[in-house]
Amino acid sequence: MVSLGDVLRFGGQPDEEQSRIINDGTARVIQRAPEFWIGFCALNPLLGEKAVKAEVERCVGGMGFKGLKLEISCNAMHAALRWVMEAAREFDVPVLQHSWSQTVMKKRKFHSDPEDTCNLARRWPDVKVIMAHLTGCGYRGVKAAKGLDNLWVDTSGGAPEAGIVEYAVAELGAGRVLYGSDAPIRDLPVTVGRITGADISAAAKRALLYGNAHKLLKL
Repeated sequence: MVSLGDVLRFGGQPDEEQSRIINDGTARVIQRAPEFWIGFCALNPLLGEKAVKAEVERCVGGMGFKGLKLEISCNAMHAALRWVMEAAREFDVPVLQHSWSQTVMKKRKFHSDPEDTCNLARRWPDVKVIMAHLTGCGYRGVKAAKGLDNLWVDTSGGAPEAGIVEYAVAELGAGRVLYGSDAPIRDLPVTVGRITGADISAAAKRALLYGNAHKLLKL
């Protein structure tokens, strides 16, 4: 299980100290059961190059976190993402970007539409990007993700929607879709069941539930 930390504990734009508090919380979770928990480093790109790279060095280089997590500090196309992507490339870890089809356009300054996340992956083809929330991105998100070999989609986000997992696997391939739990705000039997109950092969289910993450995170 990947722990992302309490990324909204201090709102959408945590400062340097608050970012460390969030990631220290993740570190404590990992310490309780290191054979079970994996950490992702929560970042606010707007803090700038020095702060971002120092926190990645501390969390990934020092504590063994295996990915970077971006929430709603800024849109995925903001210039400040450069520091995050350079750090991800240096440490060879994926970037998990919160993504959701927006209906209130003024919020897009902070939230990322699926196209924003896909364009981020397109601009950085040598960095692995995970577009969070298949249900939140919908069919639109799957269409935007086609042809991007460095982008994966996770299955978290909202209640299960009939056919969306099957569509993602058919359009992107079983190797490009990852199980996402959204725990603790979603029920695990529901988030697992959206995959086990999908009309896809047993091999594809194994890939989504475990195999793809195993490869992506080098477990």
